[in-house]
Amino acid sequence: MAVVTAEKNEQIAKMNFGAVYPHYLNRIKKHGRTKDELDSVISWLTGYNQETLESFIGGTGTFGDFFEGARIHKNAHMINGVVCGYRIEDIPEEFALYRDCRKMEKLIDELAKGKKIEKILRR
Repeated sequence: MAVVTAEKNEQIAKMNFGAVYPHYLNRIKKHGRTKDELDSVISWLTGYNQETLESFIGGTGTFGDFFEGARIHKNAHMINGVVCGYRIEDIPEEFALYRDCRKMEKLIDELAKGKKIEKILRR
């Protein structure tokens, strides 16, 4: 398994959320999912309403900004597994930003793979 480093955490923190979002959208659309579904999954995790989410999508905010203002869902601890070689539940608290980003990517992966929204949202 890959190990998170301070450099990797900082690299993610500086990335523009709005520049990465279209890649998420393209990925899920290839599998017949919609922007509304993607946004609902991201909003569930972060607590952002659609207006705030759209401001990040169209703005210059970084992943650091994005997760700094987020209210991570109380059931987010249930998101586990491997994403990009990182086991989510093994990412240390000191790299919470990186862990939260990987949790979001795990949800997006599940959406792309056709998992039901109710399951993705850990209901």
